[in-house]
Amino acid sequence: MSTLDVARAELALAVLYLNKAEARDKICRAIQYGAKFLSDGQPGTAQNVDKSTSLARKLFRLFKFINDLHALISPNAPGTPLPLILLGKSKNALLSTYLFLDQFVWLGRSGIYKNKEQTELVGRISFFCWMGSSICTALAEIGELGRLSSSMKKLEKELKNTDKYKNEQYRSKLQKSNERSLALIKAGTDIVVAVGLLQLAPKKVTPRVTGAFGFVSSLISCYQLLPSPPKEKAS
Repeated sequence: MSTLDVARAELALAVLYLNKAEARDKICRAIQYGAKFLSDGQPGTAQNVDKSTSLARKLFRLFKFINDLHALISPNAPGTPLPLILLGKSKNALLSTYLFLDQFVWLGRSGIYKNKEQTELVGRISFFCWMGSSICTALAEIGELGRLSSSMKKLEKELKNTDKYKNEQYRSKLQKSNERSLALIKAGTDIVVAVGLLQLAPKKVTPRVTGAFGFVSSLISCYQLLPSPPKEKAS
């Protein structure tokens, strides 16, 4: 491929990525929590960026609760253990509730709904729902990693006298394991962010700590949404 062809391919991937509303939301989230880290909860430009970006992000999430509502009523993959099914459905229910309530928070903070006390109460309830969904996600990922680990060990025994990394099935399971490990790390950082936003441990999880963990979580989300590069055709 020529340099121009490579540039076109990379720009096409960038366009594909930025056309996703979810990707733009996560980029804004990185800006929001980066500003929170810089402000450390103190008034100033960084805090203004944090608040304005947070409000703007809520527009990206209007009616997004339908996605998790659909996942909640959809059937699970055959062979999934009951505890993992319950964790997955609990996560969908809590996340859908969070996104639904977040719309009312936007109405309050944009000035359409005038009751500030009720807006703050709904916002706090929604953050508890988000924290609960993150805990369910972390537990589900731990369970799925355990299942993957068992199946990989079984496959390793079958491939004892061969190079396991040349086996397509083993490589696929290894990739899934890496993806789930990253999802577990993200869920863990989101739990810390929720604790910070709810001020459940204000002395330990300060606005700067919340910002740092939120920024890392946002970068992971941006990475997870990256499109796969096209495979080069064999000459």
